Amino acid sequence: MADHVQVLQGIRRSPGVAYPVLTPNLKGFEAALAAGATEVSIFGAASEPFSKKNINCSIDESLQRFGEVLTAAKGAGVPVRGYVSCVLGCPYQGKVAPAKVAEVSKKMYSMGCYEISLGDTIGVGTPGGMKDMLSAVLGEVPGEALAVHCHDTYGQALANVLMALQMGVKVVDSSVAGLGGCPYAQGASGNVATEDLVYMLHGLGVQTGVNLQKLMEAGAFICRALNRRTNSKVAQASCKL
Repeated sequence: MADHVQVLQGIRRSPGVAYPVLTPNLKGFEAALAAGATEVSIFGAASEPFSKKNINCSIDESLQRFGEVLTAAKGAGVPVRGYVSCVLGCPYQGKVAPAKVAEVSKKMYSMGCYEISLGDTIGVGTPGGMKDMLSAVLGEVPGEALAVHCHDTYGQALANVLMALQMGVKVVDSSVAGLGGCPYAQGASGNVATEDLVYMLHGLGVQTGVNLQKLMEAGAFICRALNRRTNSKVAQASCKL
């Protein structure tokens, strides 16, 4: 997050595309605003130990800080998205109660976040766990204000996404070439690959508006730049063909 000023200055922005900046507190929000951010994201957790490791404060303390960000953002007319980490498991405490996820999500939504992204941060979730967790959250937050963010550490990301879609969630976070990951999870892979997600959605008859071929070209470009191999199964299969 320390280099968000350079990132915002270095990108070429396109109309209709949001470029949100992660802001854990008021100081971070003010710095993001000064750098030209037009949208920000706050990121909490449903796990107490993860919250302390990730942003160095308890869940209650984090919510207090987020409240300050939401107040400032409202005054500046800046939309805020909320993230809840470890909704299906934590590297420190193990299982996370769906009721706790629902509680944190409700508080963030009540503060004014336009959307709450539910993150399987270490990728340990299964469709059964996703169903139980979402059932609890949907009792507190409307489905149109929810998104899912699934890491693919155990190869369950697409299955978990499909369960969420079947339960009415319409927004899914993903990463080109499956890049990303969680530094606190041993062997953690990145987010679900956008290429694989789009391939599945097209197979379901969902019109995404995304050109899969161009998406794979973008994935190949960034993998060359990073000297990394793509984690997208679709991209790997297409290269072999």
